[in-house]
Amino acid sequence: MDIVLLAKAAVMGVVEGLTEFLPISSTGHLILAGSLLGFDDAKAKVFDIAIQTGAIFAVILVYSQKIRATLVALPTERQAQRFALNVFIGFLPAVVLGLLFGKAIKAHLFTPVVVATTFIVGGFIILWAERRAPVATRIEAVDDMTPLDALKVGLVQCLAMVPGTSRSGSTIIGGMLLGLSRKAATDFSFFLAIPTLIGAGVYSLYKERALLSLADAPMFLTGLVFSFISAWLCVRWLLRYISTHSFVAFAYYRIVFGVVVLATAWLGWVQWAE
Repeated sequence: MDIVLLAKAAVMGVVEGLTEFLPISSTGHLILAGSLLGFDDAKAKVFDIAIQTGAIFAVILVYSQKIRATLVALPTERQAQRFALNVFIGFLPAVVLGLLFGKAIKAHLFTPVVVATTFIVGGFIILWAERRAPVATRIEAVDDMTPLDALKVGLVQCLAMVPGTSRSGSTIIGGMLLGLSRKAATDFSFFLAIPTLIGAGVYSLYKERALLSLADAPMFLTGLVFSFISAWLCVRWLLRYISTHSFVAFAYYRIVFGVVVLATAWLGWVQWAE
């Protein structure tokens, strides 16, 4: 058993769990962390996608009461059926566009410089969204959303196909600009992540199954466990945080972090792997 490899898997799991549901891009952080750790070969790229499942298990745990109530009521209650339909509708654009453009995006955009640039651009977009005239809130809770609202948020989620953009940032900020309350946008972002990330993980494992063997199981299990634990702590914290704070702090973090990556690359202080 390679202890160094397991340590790298643990670090990557923590990075995934802490960044997946914050508007700072987990994929971007994984690309940068993998570059620094030398954990960026083809198998590592499958690992990065697969361990998202660990983070999703944390969301399922945090929202277990809502999920259980929806599943129980699904056969008979209209509200539960509409909620499930909205999640499905919001999930579909990522499936379609991912199948059409995912391979090309991974081939050309999964680089530290692209990530750093989108960090900075995304940070300024968050600042603009938070400081512009408030959008009238039409939807206070996810149960109030219409299928059209879900489709719009699902389309916005597709912006996160560009690494460094942030899936949660796109859906939360996009949802708020579409008239969802901060709480409703955050909740729907989490619910939308369940089919999106589980689907991406299963598809990636199946597609790249020839790269993997039973010997890789400890590495993947380590990443999943650390991803789950750190995501569970992060989600619980974020739900408390948004009740009294905006996302401005995350915007400044994105901008500063992106500038640091670009500066260290330009000055030659860090050899970021392409």
